[in-house]
Amino acid sequence: MPAEGPRGAKLNSRWLTIVGIGEDGVAGLGDEAKQLVAEAEVIFGGKRHLALMASLITGEARAWPTPFDPDMRDVLALAGRRVCVLASGDPFFHGVGAPLARKVKLREMHVIPAPSAISLAAARLGWALPDIETISLHGRPLDLIRPLLHPGIRILALTSDGDAPVAIARLLTELDFGTSRLTVLEALGGPNEKLRSARANAFDLENINPLNVLAIEVGSTADARILPLTSGLADHLFEHDGQITKREIRAITLSALAPRRGELLWDIGAGSGSIGIEWMLAHPSLRAIAIEAEPTRAARIGRNASACGVPGLVVVEGAAPRALAKLDQPDAIFIGGGGSDAGVLSAAIKALPSGGRLVANAVTLEMEALLLAQNTKLGGDLTRIAISRASPVGAMQAWRPAMPVTQWSWVKP
Repeated sequence: MPAEGPRGAKLNSRWLTIVGIGEDGVAGLGDEAKQLVAEAEVIFGGKRHLALMASLITGEARAWPTPFDPDMRDVLALAGRRVCVLASGDPFFHGVGAPLARKVKLREMHVIPAPSAISLAAARLGWALPDIETISLHGRPLDLIRPLLHPGIRILALTSDGDAPVAIARLLTELDFGTSRLTVLEALGGPNEKLRSARANAFDLENINPLNVLAIEVGSTADARILPLTSGLADHLFEHDGQITKREIRAITLSALAPRRGELLWDIGAGSGSIGIEWMLAHPSLRAIAIEAEPTRAARIGRNASACGVPGLVVVEGAAPRALAKLDQPDAIFIGGGGSDAGVLSAAIKALPSGGRLVANAVTLEMEALLLAQNTKLGGDLTRIAISRASPVGAMQAWRPAMPVTQWSWVKP
């Protein structure tokens, strides 16, 4: 009888095999993986993968197209034939496994993973994976590392090429993390494996192998640009022209918006973009769209997003409600600067799905009147927020009140 795999699936019913390989090539594969590669009619992989497996391949070898097709149409077109996909290390750790699993039923797949580059790096350094931060910067902006930069933290980062470690060292130095120790782990698991270290502010390593993992032991100076884990980042961390939701109000607002994993926020009248930025900082799965009518501010939002490590923040330059027309449906909406128009509030209410959250802040009497009217009509919660700060009065100190904010929060039935 044919062997059985997960959920009782017969091995011969699984037309797609995904094999993780290391830099040691054929030598690192078990007998089952070797057999499946050898028996495949068509084998997909990068040119390096195919070269490493050349001695086993008897079928047609196909290198991935350029640019890479995330929909895997060439693979899917061969459904039912014996197809093998070669992947680096663990196919489900930032690899081809996840996109294929979204297209192919589990019972039609057979996956044989190898250790990921991150696992190999941790083993070489003696670092416990649960105690460190891991991030993929492969084909992604280096700014994504900024939120992880806290003194004493250890980070393992997948990179795109041999230039990335130099660029990261430069970024760390600019942000006053120049004392960080960087270890470049090159060609892990293969005959050309190499480990080299240097401080970020004295990084002089050359001819770095494109296949590398960067280990960072974060060190900092007193001036380092650290992004705290709490909501309500200091205002000076944002570039702004005064149009910014101040840190205390921002913290209360983020609490009312109550971000949940995977959700999308609309930040209408975004100003500096601080609300959308802190929403995205709460978890990597969160997304935000900042809608801002003023071009200078819209450009500034983009710079703030990169500086705060969330370059994926989408900035839409345009005035609400017209600018909202073709946006993806939000899970939550914040109205700050563009809310004095009743049409904006109505459009936001209409855009939300059932269970969606709306939070609107008012500092003017006109906006407050709109919020009071909506609260009377729809319910929700009204909060008056008053903040005072101590400031000099002659040789002494006194409380100087900021403009009070009326906040309406509402969940759509």
